[in-house]
Amino acid sequence: MKAHARLTAELDAGTGRTVLRELTSMAPLTLFPKRGGRAARVHLVNSATTPLGGDELLLTVRVGPGATVNLSGVAATLALPGQNGEASSATTRFEIAEGGCVEYLPEATVVTARARHTATLSAELAPDARFRAREVLVLGRSGECPGSLTTYTQLTRAGVPLLRQQLAIGDAELHRSPAYLAGRRVLATEILVWGEDPAEPVSGDWWSLTPLAAGGCLATALAADAVTAMRDLDTARLQHPAWSR
Repeated sequence: MKAHARLTAELDAGTGRTVLRELTSMAPLTLFPKRGGRAARVHLVNSATTPLGGDELLLTVRVGPGATVNLSGVAATLALPGQNGEASSATTRFEIAEGGCVEYLPEATVVTARARHTATLSAELAPDARFRAREVLVLGRSGECPGSLTTYTQLTRAGVPLLRQQLAIGDAELHRSPAYLAGRRVLATEILVWGEDPAEPVSGDWWSLTPLAAGGCLATALAADAVTAMRDLDTARLQHPAWSR
């Protein structure tokens, strides 16, 4: 299955509200707008069991000058194996113009046994754009080893790279080692490009908030379950100057 969903948002100068100029769903990627507030609030729903081996999913989000978009998930995503061992992929692309703001908060992705999945997140930001993106990876369902997962994160601001990161999971020998992700089965990260950055890295039990060299910062948490991981991400985010006030 191949699917490409698109969202384009612009600021209405007359009302000060963000309006959705384009909202195109393609099964299984379904976008549901939610009324209320000056920001555009949209739920991303998987209308079928995806990604399944062989699926290629693409979501493109364009945010115009001064517009604000909150894009959130409503249920966990299951990466499942194909009948013949095919790989699946999911790509999310953001383009955020001057003064634009995006919060992208999907629910967890569960990498089931024998799945082969690649997830890519890319964002091109204007110099004063704001961006927050969360990723929660659950390595297998209860009692199973995860399949193969590769994630790519590419973030630029005004053409300057802020973050280039690749994560590969799925080595069965490593998974059995207590040194592999400290024996935890949930890895959560959150990108924050949101005004002033912390002056120094901050950390606690199994979480950290690290400023990036060219701006922005990255929060990371390891936990035994998704609820704890998301709670620890919130703890890390609250160390950021924009949320600590």
